[in-house]
Amino acid sequence: MKEVLRLDHVKKVIKGKKIIDDLSFSVREGEIFGFLGPNGAGKTTTIRMIVGLMKISEGDIVIAGKSIKKDFTKAIGQVGAIVENPEMYKFLTGYQNLLQYARMHEGITKEKIAEIVELVGLTDRIHEKVKSYSLGMRQRLGLAQCLLHDPKLLILDEPTNGLDPAGIREIRDHLRLLTRERGMSVIVSSHLLSEMELMCDRIAIIQNGKLIDVQTVNEFVQNRTATYQIETGSLGDAAFWLKSEWNIVMSKEGFTVETERENIPLLIRNLAAAGVDVFGVKTISKTLEDRFLEVTNK
Repeated sequence: MKEVLRLDHVKKVIKGKKIIDDLSFSVREGEIFGFLGPNGAGKTTTIRMIVGLMKISEGDIVIAGKSIKKDFTKAIGQVGAIVENPEMYKFLTGYQNLLQYARMHEGITKEKIAEIVELVGLTDRIHEKVKSYSLGMRQRLGLAQCLLHDPKLLILDEPTNGLDPAGIREIRDHLRLLTRERGMSVIVSSHLLSEMELMCDRIAIIQNGKLIDVQTVNEFVQNRTATYQIETGSLGDAAFWLKSEWNIVMSKEGFTVETERENIPLLIRNLAAAGVDVFGVKTISKTLEDRFLEVTNK
C-alpha cells in the first residue's frame, strides 16, 4: 500500500537532551493512524517536526514523496493539521474565517468552500459568528479549514478534547468518511484510548522518545496470552495444585487464569479428573487501554 508519510531515523535533541530517539514509522494511504504515548513521551514534538514547527536534529520526514528537509514547501502543501486547539477569528463568521484561510492557497473556489462546509456539517451555521459556536462546532470548522486544499495527510492532535460523546462520535464519523471516500490519511493523537480503539486502523506507541510498537488495533489488543474466567463448583483439594501450576486469581464464581488459548482444554481435563465441576469458560477481553498500560508500564 502507498505510503503518505515516512519518518526515517528521526531524532530531536534540545540542550543536549534526546527528546526523540531514532523514530521510524510510516502511514499508509487511506488509514487512520493512532499516535499514543504517556505525557512527555514526545508525541507533540514529533507532530511539530512533521508540520515544520520544529527542526529535525537528525533523520528525515517524507510526505507524499517530498522531503521536508529538501522540499519543504511541496511537502507541507500536502498536510492539513490542528495542533492542540483550532484557532479562529471569533469576531468573524465561520465562512469569513474559511475565506481568510483560502487566500493562503491558490485555486480554492467558493464552490469548494461550500462542499467542505457541507462535508463537516456546518451549512446551517456557517454564516454565524464563531464566538457563538460550541466547542464541537469550532472543532468542525477547524477540520474544514484543514481540508480546503485537499491535503493527502491530515494531522489532528487531541481532536476530541473537551467534546461531549455526540461530538466525539461526529468527529470519528467525519474521519472515517474522509479515509473511505477520499483516500486521505489521518494521524490522530489522543488520550481517549477507548475512542482511539474505535477510530484507528493502526496504532504506534511512543515512550521516552522511542517507538515501542506499531500494530493494527486488533493485533495489539488480541495478545497471544489472554485472561479466562472459569466458573466452577467447589475446588477442594484441587486449589493447591491449581495455584502452584497455573497463574490464577480466585473469585466468587471460581477463578480467573492468564494463559494461552491452547492450554484451556488441558486445564478443563485436569479439573474434571480432580472431580471439579466446570460450568463455564469466558474470555475476558482486554481493551486498548489495558494493553497500553501493560506496554508502557513495562
